[in-house]
Amino acid sequence: MGTLSENKKAALLSVLLLLVGLFVWEISIPAQKAAEALTEYERLTGVGAPKAGVPPPSQVIVKAWEQLSNPFYDAGPNDKGIGIQIGYSIYRVLVGYFFAALIAIPLGFLIGMSRVAYKALNPFIQVLRPISPLAWMPLALFIIQDSEASAIFVIFICSIWPMLINTAFGVAGVREDWVNVARTHELGPLRTAFTVILPAAAPTIVTGMRISIGIAWLVIVAAEMLVGGTGIGYYVWNEWNNLDLTSVIFSILMIGVVGMLLDAALGLLQRRVAYVE
Repeated sequence: MGTLSENKKAALLSVLLLLVGLFVWEISIPAQKAAEALTEYERLTGVGAPKAGVPPPSQVIVKAWEQLSNPFYDAGPNDKGIGIQIGYSIYRVLVGYFFAALIAIPLGFLIGMSRVAYKALNPFIQVLRPISPLAWMPLALFIIQDSEASAIFVIFICSIWPMLINTAFGVAGVREDWVNVARTHELGPLRTAFTVILPAAAPTIVTGMRISIGIAWLVIVAAEMLVGGTGIGYYVWNEWNNLDLTSVIFSILMIGVVGMLLDAALGLLQRRVAYVE
């Protein structure tokens, strides 16, 4: 172990913790009484019928294999593969996230570069920012009258604030000396923003984008439970209504994996835009 690098030691420890956790989970779930082991009286009265319970990890692994071996099947409105459901959710997240970035980043630049704009807009931001995204859902459904667009709007409204605030903070934090040098060289406002302020503020902006994508993925699951139809959130709710806890746990794990991949993608971008003075 002394010759292993820090990353390899961390990976081995993660695998060990996973195996221990799965083992404890497996042995802690009592075995269901097999149907053929029931007496005739129990079968007739239903007294000994198996009840819904938390499945062991072995069942979840089998379910994962079944689902991931054919993730894009489509057998009707209420029977679609996990790949299709995740695809719908990612589409909604990315559309809402894109429109949020389209507004938040330019507006954040304005707030960060202008004290007047900051003082004028800050009260509105502080009032709207704490509102739960799901609180907007009834109003969105009433006004937009489309569940798909309403879900995208909820993603938009929850994604905009971290990007807006981080952009304003990053722009306001750019050293005044650099802006003065740009003015000395008679650079216009747009050129100063793109060549001086944006590179320096980029790490902070991307941090806000990274926070936003995590919140967006978190919210879309809850939003799809409300609007129904398609998506990983609807899949979880539908399987819960069917009392299929194995599928529920499998979908929860898939939500975590997709969220981790989205965060990793923004983390990679964050490392690429690191600014060195």
